[in-house]
This record gives sequence, structure tokens and C-alpha cells, in this order.
Amino acid sequence: MANPLVAIVGRPNVGKSTLFNKIAGRRLSITENRPGVTRDRLYAEAVWRGKHFSVVDTGGIELKSQDVMWREILRQADLAIEMAQVIILLMDGKEELSASDYDVAEKLRRCGKPVLLAVNKIDNFSPDKLFAFYALGLGDPFPVSAEHSQGIGDLLDAVVERFGEGEAEEAGRLKIALVGKPNAGKSSLTNRLLGFERTIVTDIAGTTRDAIDTPFEYGGEKFLLIDTAGIRRKKNVTDDVEYYSVVRALDAVRRADVCLLVVDSSEGLTEQDVKIAGYVHEQGKPSVVVMNKWDLIEKDTRTVCRFEEKLRADLKFMDYFQSAYVSAKTGQRTEKLLFLAREVYAHANFRVTTGTLNDLILDAVRANEPASYNGRRLKVYFATQPSVCPPTFVLSCNDAQLMHFSYKRYLENVLRRAFDFSGTPIRIAARTRGEEQSG
Repeated sequence: MANPLVAIVGRPNVGKSTLFNKIAGRRLSITENRPGVTRDRLYAEAVWRGKHFSVVDTGGIELKSQDVMWREILRQADLAIEMAQVIILLMDGKEELSASDYDVAEKLRRCGKPVLLAVNKIDNFSPDKLFAFYALGLGDPFPVSAEHSQGIGDLLDAVVERFGEGEAEEAGRLKIALVGKPNAGKSSLTNRLLGFERTIVTDIAGTTRDAIDTPFEYGGEKFLLIDTAGIRRKKNVTDDVEYYSVVRALDAVRRADVCLLVVDSSEGLTEQDVKIAGYVHEQGKPSVVVMNKWDLIEKDTRTVCRFEEKLRADLKFMDYFQSAYVSAKTGQRTEKLLFLAREVYAHANFRVTTGTLNDLILDAVRANEPASYNGRRLKVYFATQPSVCPPTFVLSCNDAQLMHFSYKRYLENVLRRAFDFSGTPIRIAARTRGEEQSG
């Protein structure tokens, strides 16, 4: 399942960005003591009690304002609310409730999603400070001080308990997102895979504005195909509609099981394609690089080899990639894509038995011992695979800080030679012995 999305919303200057930074564990949002500083939403990955989720910061909500800036901020907050699984409504505990506070609470009560009311700036808690907030009709308020990191743990306990509420029409379907630059042929490929005209196809870049979900069945299996707007470079995102298209496309990657990165073969892999691939890799998604418009390429016996060499040079950070050379226009080899999507998803779900994993890792350590650092050498005691999608391996060792990136890469190559993890990233983490239980 995709990581749940948690949206932090509220009126201006209540401390949303400060809370976001505390949850994310690092300073990502600009925080300033005046309203309107946060205008665009900001994403971060977070984990609490072993549950991973994404958190999104939003600008302050002013429902009644007709100012252009405030209307734009409201639109962006609405999109965050639409995409979120859980919503935190943050309010200022030092201010009296206003009519606008009641309006925002009413708006969220109607959204049909779990909403948690957090009252910020409660540095010295006393129950009487919260009485007024019960009138908003959002249940028990959580007293927090984002600035001083007080009460955030109780709030996050409640957040993760609500994950999964209201899911999941998409359950049981393999969710495939088609992503890439504008005009790479994603909509044409969608129509070819579905067998009917589901999306508008034109030669104008950027025709698809939203992420469009289409459930279908093929060969007795259920799929959900997500056609997304083309992802442009940030400096090229000029109008509001384009901004939302990029946000929806990035969200589609986050909630997809498999990503098909569609590339225009006549242009080759561009810098922007590499950045999109990097985002897919960072999200831990299995993927297939789809070289589309293959019918436009003049070919000889080494054409595919030359393209593969270029892909390997440009995608060194994800050299596990699977590739396919297709033409959405003619249908050439497009029937392979669903097979490849199922295959890389199966690789992402593969589990290695603990005994086999330990034999492999400990043999690899004996065959190539880590270099010593300041007279100390890494010792690996035990290996486990706690999760899949992506396959994640945790090594219990004497000191996690002695695990150099190059040695982690060596162990990853050992795993990939032993098992077929093509098409999916894998994660390797070192834990100092004794910390696995506490963390």
C-alpha cells in the first residue's frame, strides 16, 4: 500500500509549518511570525511507531477573503485535503475562537475524512484552555506546543491509528502510474492499453491536466491505470493549472504500485526524465522505463544496444531498471507492458528467508571484509528483511556508523546477483546491536 498522506491545515499564523518541521524531523518549511508565508504545499516523508507516511504543509485558510493570493492558497489547501487520508486541523490556543474558525471546522466536517483537532501554543497545559474548542464539533482537542515539541507524540499516535479508515476501492488492483514529460505519449499509451479512447490525445504538450484513474481487467487480473499530466521542470511551471498537474502527478507516483516512466525515444532520455526517474526511485517504487515512439527511430542491429548503454549511463543511480521499446501509435510491443508491470511488482514483493539471507550476507562479509576506520572494523552479526515494496534489509552490527556507502553498495550487488530484484529498488540499513529493539 502507498504511504498514507497527512495534511496539516488551519488559518494563517497558527504554527502549521513549525508542526510540519517537527513531524518531518528537519526544517523544510519557511517559518515566520506573520501570515501568508507558506503559499505552496510542501511534502516530507515521516515515520511514527514504525508506520511510514507522507505529511504535507499548506498555506493558511481564509475562506471569506476575495484577495487573489488567499484564494490561490485556499485552492492549494483544498487539493491537499482532497488527497489526504488524515487531516490535522491546527488552531492557536492563545487566540479566541472566531467565526472563521467555525467556518473552517464546518468545511472539514463535510470532507468525510478523519479530522484531528490540535490546539497549538499550549505551553503550560490546563484543561480549561481547551473547553472552548469542543464547540467546533471535532471531538477531543489535542493540546500541543509545536515550538517546544510538546504533545506531538499523542497527536501522532492518534494520526497513525486512523490510517486505513475509509480505504479502499483500489484494494486488490495493481495500480500503474504513467509518468513522464509532457507529450511523451502517455495518453496514447493509456488508450492503447485500455483498448478504447479514455483520455484526450493531441499533439499539444500538456493536454492531460489531472491524474485520471481507470480500473480495468486483463487476463483475469485487475488493474488501475493512472494517466498523469506531464511533469515539467519547476522553472517552467508558470500557470496555476500546470502547478496542480505537477502536484497530482507526483501524488500519483506516491500512491502507485508500479510506475511506467514514458520517454520520447526520438528525443532520448533528457535531464528532466532523469529527475522524474529519481523521484520514482526515492519513493521506492518498482518501475519500467518505456521508450515510446519507437516507430520513429531508424534502426540497425545495434540500435537497442546503443539506447540501453545510454540509459545505463544516465540512470546509474537505478541501474536495476527494466526497459521496454514500444510504439503507442502502432501498438508495437505494448502488450508486454502489463506483463513487465506485474513482474517488477512481484520482484518488489519478494522475501528472502532469514536463514538464506544470513548465509548470503555473512559469506559476503567473509569474502570481502569491510575496511577499518580509525582502527575499528564493521562487524555484521545478523540480517533480516522486515518489509517489502521496496525490499528492505536490516543488518545488525557493532556500529552502524562504520557502514560505508560503498560497502552497502557491495552488499546490494551481492543481493541482486543472488535474487532477481530487477525493476525495483532495494534498501539496506545498518543498526547498532541493541538499537533494533529500542528503535
